[in-house]
Amino acid sequence: MTNLDPQQFGKLILLLGIVTSIIGIAVILLGKMGLFKLPGDIEFEGKTWKVYLPIATCIVISILLTVIIWLIKYFKK
Repeated sequence: MTNLDPQQFGKLILLLGIVTSIIGIAVILLGKMGLFKLPGDIEFEGKTWKVYLPIATCIVISILLTVIIWLIKYFKK
């Protein structure tokens, strides 16, 4: 395990914060576009509880991430 000096650690924390912010903004925008209410998503509801299983949403996100990673690897060659 390598030791990080405070400057490197600070840069890492900033990078993680920026990535987290970008992911948060993407989730908000995708939610407004209806991504998290696809026909294959299952929702159970009671008086005081709610269970949401985003099966179709997970499949769509998985396909998108697979294509993005494949494209990165293809153009990196």
